[in-house]
Amino acid sequence: MSSARRHADFELGGDPAVTEPLSENTADVIVVGAGPAGSTTAYHLARAGLDVLLLEKTEFPREKVCGDGLTPRAVKQLVAMGIDISEEAGWLRNKGLRIVGGGVRLQLDWPELASYPNYGLVRKRDDFDEQLARQAQKAGARLYERCNVSGPVVDDRTGRITGVTAKLGEEKREVTFHAPLVVAADGNSTRLSLAMGLHRREDRPMGVAVRTYFTSPRHEDDYLESWLELWDRRGGQERLLPGYGWIFGMGDGTSNVGLGVLNTSDSFKELDWREVLKAWCASMPEDWGYTPENMTGPIRGAALPMAFNRQPHYTKGLLLVGDAGGLVNPFNGEGIAYAMESGQIAADVIVQALARATPAQREMALHNYPKILKDTYGGYYTLGRAFVKLIGNPKVMKIAAQRGLTHPMLMKFTLKLLANLTDPTGGDAMDRIINGLSKVAPKA
Repeated sequence: MSSARRHADFELGGDPAVTEPLSENTADVIVVGAGPAGSTTAYHLARAGLDVLLLEKTEFPREKVCGDGLTPRAVKQLVAMGIDISEEAGWLRNKGLRIVGGGVRLQLDWPELASYPNYGLVRKRDDFDEQLARQAQKAGARLYERCNVSGPVVDDRTGRITGVTAKLGEEKREVTFHAPLVVAADGNSTRLSLAMGLHRREDRPMGVAVRTYFTSPRHEDDYLESWLELWDRRGGQERLLPGYGWIFGMGDGTSNVGLGVLNTSDSFKELDWREVLKAWCASMPEDWGYTPENMTGPIRGAALPMAFNRQPHYTKGLLLVGDAGGLVNPFNGEGIAYAMESGQIAADVIVQALARATPAQREMALHNYPKILKDTYGGYYTLGRAFVKLIGNPKVMKIAAQRGLTHPMLMKFTLKLLANLTDPTGGDAMDRIINGLSKVAPKA
């Protein structure tokens, strides 16, 4: 059966086959959101020969709040998508992570692994996201920009999602798109998931990222820089805050400077984090250029949904990927790598499911998606939740920064743990310890 007909014959919940008229608004799969998760999903689906609609509410290029730093996990996904990541194509490579805290500056290279490259990348999100979306387009996905999805289309008999309603273009023309499967890649707010009854879990950590750009002589730094001690020195008092700061050279004359803060602290809601960022920047050496007159854009913030904070990741024809499913790493706030990885996993599951002969077999394959995610990340994210509770205590964070940074071997282990960079088989002793801990931890 060709992909052009597959969606017309997909039986919903075992009822007689639905025969939607084939049109430009009908597809095998609808992907809502063309960020890293959505574009990666659409790319792999299209490469497998499926008819994919990729719906993006804004128009490229568009801004998103991010540190712009990519670890080797994300680099691996870019390579898998065939993206040109050469310096000539505008990518800035980095060698590893520089950690600052407790009066110590420790420089750690990315580990040498069989499973991941030994370098990271930096690129601004407005350009980065568009590259992924265009790559999905080249693979055959049909991209609609300025397509604001307003809600799901639900089959009254089965409760399954069978499409979405949207407002398209500058004139906000109301349209309806149909597909037997829909992927929610619409970020932390994920209105689509909420409309399908999937709400955020309050027992999972949530963070916030706040960042801005400065013109700076440090713009070509080939290490990502992370500050473990985030001090609020306003009012003549010093207070250590939960979270961390970052400085990433962009290679274009600017630095991305920001902070990530966890909701595990009593100060999470009471502080103005934009003001904290300003105060932190004011404490840095003047010749770095992180001063108000060198700021090239406003301070912006965004939520970081962590550790599977919305579940289940598949229900009634809807799959969640990336931030919509709360896939941000609680150890380090990294979201792009996990958005892209979950997109590839979801695409693989969908391709296999749509090749099954009966509705029951298709559902069996689709229900395996949450299980794969939990097998892949569940134990590791459980460890991350415990880590988040620890560093939410400023005293613990201070001791960790002051004592841990004086032990390079311990910090090498910590880098592998925080960045989730290990070889699953044949790795060193550190890999085996981290993998072992992740396997025995509950996969909640």
